[in-house]
Amino acid sequence: MPYTATARRPRWWPELLLIAVVYAAYSGGRLLARGDVTTAVDHGLAILRLEQLLHLDAEHPLNRLFTGTPALGIPADFAYATLHYLVTPAVLVWLFRRRPLRYRAARTWLMVSTLLGLVGFTLMPTCPPRLLDAGHGFVDTMAQFSSYGWWGGEASAPRGLGGMTNQYAAMPSLHVGWALWCGVMVWRYGRTPLLKALGVAYPLLTVVVVMGTANHYFLDAVAGCAVMGLGLVLARPATRGADRLRGLARERFGGHFGGRFAGAGTTGASPIVSGGCETSAGERIPGQRARSASADDTPAAAR
Repeated sequence: MPYTATARRPRWWPELLLIAVVYAAYSGGRLLARGDVTTAVDHGLAILRLEQLLHLDAEHPLNRLFTGTPALGIPADFAYATLHYLVTPAVLVWLFRRRPLRYRAARTWLMVSTLLGLVGFTLMPTCPPRLLDAGHGFVDTMAQFSSYGWWGGEASAPRGLGGMTNQYAAMPSLHVGWALWCGVMVWRYGRTPLLKALGVAYPLLTVVVVMGTANHYFLDAVAGCAVMGLGLVLARPATRGADRLRGLARERFGGHFGGRFAGAGTTGASPIVSGGCETSAGERIPGQRARSASADDTPAAAR
């Protein structure tokens, strides 16, 4: 991370509430940013033509491989439908428990990047390869192997719930973006060679899966990585802005709640509770223990 981790361990319930609110806003905004079908198809074809011009269109051979080999296509469909929603929360929980001083920076990076992805869905609704006309040579593996899973013919949405998802939210690919975030976290903070290897393999596998199942173009994956890079750059100012807002809230409302929110981990003078009274030299408040010099040398983290 390019910035210093917070000095305080976060509490689990505000974090859970924050993640739930951001994810709900993201999901709702994703549905609202549908765009019209014609525009989405035009964008999809433009991406496909650009890839063909640059010889980057690896989607066709991968899609043919997954379609013709159920032993690859079916596990890939399950990976696309599940890992995105299982691995990312698992890595968040792992960081919260094992790397609490790094958690806040990592969570902020993920959230900022996710909101940037929503901007991309809004500005550029994109038809994925699987929804293009059959003449373009793509087969929807999720629809082909739907009898093996809970999804129907509308991406990974459960049968009958396809209307609750935006099938044109393909650019950028946050499947790839989130996988890259997970990979960086596991590689950076994992302690064993196996964990570090998984951190490298997971985003690469995700790129292959999203292309082979015809859910994304290669450039969607590139855009997903770019969004994560921009989110990393913006995470530091976002964290500072949140700290400023928190400080202003404490200044404004702290006194009304007995100083409860004026609390630990912030700079500035603590409230005076003695009413201006002072003790003379050597005088102690009744019941107060004398502090030894060694106690003052104890690091704050150990107290």
